[in-house]
Amino acid sequence: MKLKVVITGATGMVGKGVLFECLESEAIDSVLLINRRSIDMRHDKLKEIVHQDFYDLSSIEDQLKGFDACFFCLGVSAYRLSEEQYTKITYDLTLHFANTLLKLNPELTFCYVSGQGTDSTEKSRMMWANVKGKTENAIIALPFKKVYMFRPGFIQPMRGIKSSTKMYNTLYTIIKPFMPLLKLLFPKSITNTDRVGKAMINSVIVGYDKIHLDNKDINQLAES
Repeated sequence: MKLKVVITGATGMVGKGVLFECLESEAIDSVLLINRRSIDMRHDKLKEIVHQDFYDLSSIEDQLKGFDACFFCLGVSAYRLSEEQYTKITYDLTLHFANTLLKLNPELTFCYVSGQGTDSTEKSRMMWANVKGKTENAIIALPFKKVYMFRPGFIQPMRGIKSSTKMYNTLYTIIKPFMPLLKLLFPKSITNTDRVGKAMINSVIVGYDKIHLDNKDINQLAES
């Protein structure tokens, strides 16, 4: 069986990497992107919906049926956001989207991109880690077929992909010449956008024995 998948956040670094892998994978039949702004890409497998209000999906619900997986890569930095603002975007938006898909696709696998340092106990001193943990816990509690929380640390952008965060691009420019050495010294601590995409696809096809996946798990699942 070939998979039909939904991807959010495809204009960002992680989401674009996941998209590229899906378009190349023989296991993927079709990809639906839901973005606030168009990614401006054409492919036989690809359909895009430009939708501004992720808190109200009623106008596009008819187009969200019949999917096997959602790769939820949408997210924002907590920088300069209050806890209320960050919670609305990270928790409220994500859970509304997840519940809508669950209602329409009860056998769906949901992959959520969280981040290294996320706190499942929701007791961290870091606001963002608690909100991400709260979001993860709420998704895990939903009766999806399978759920996976992707917690990548450092991600190497591949195929010319750039992060929407200028600081990340600056950091990568500085360390890029040292990547061969870093991979040699820390082979399990670094992943890349290709591997994240492959791991998400494989999570649907073969599954994994953990719900929370760090870089080591992502790399391992990508090779499954």
